[in-house]
Amino acid sequence: LTYSKFSVVISKVSTGSYKRQVYEVPSGKQLVDQAVIDRITWATWTSVLGDEVIGIWSRHAEKADVNCACVSHSGINLVTGDDFGMVKLFDFPCPEKFVRNFFWFASLQQEVLLILWSCIASLEDGRISFSKFV
Repeated sequence: LTYSKFSVVISKVSTGSYKRQVYEVPSGKQLVDQAVIDRITWATWTSVLGDEVIGIWSRHAEKADVNCACVSHSGINLVTGDDFGMVKLFDFPCPEKFVRNFFWFASLQQEVLLILWSCIASLEDGRISFSKFV
């Protein structure tokens, strides 16, 4: 789930159709007006779908290849995990298709299903820390 800045809207990915769905809280009403959705300021971002993350998908990726994403606390970096055990770091947002300028790291798992930033994650000193690969 991804929460808006004031937690009045949540976003989730429908696993069957690979569509991003946005709902008002607490009514549960689905938002379908793209202009309204585009104006939402998100407090978190954990979705692999949306105009803001089109660039995480490689030219030959299938829908199920990228499993997870998480935006840094500063909102300027996005980390993803995929079926190939790769952890990739992108600028956020990355709305251009097939972004090539990203960093990648090999994890010890065959696939990365969940990735989160630690509370002290920073790129300023040249080190990157993630709290969890699952």
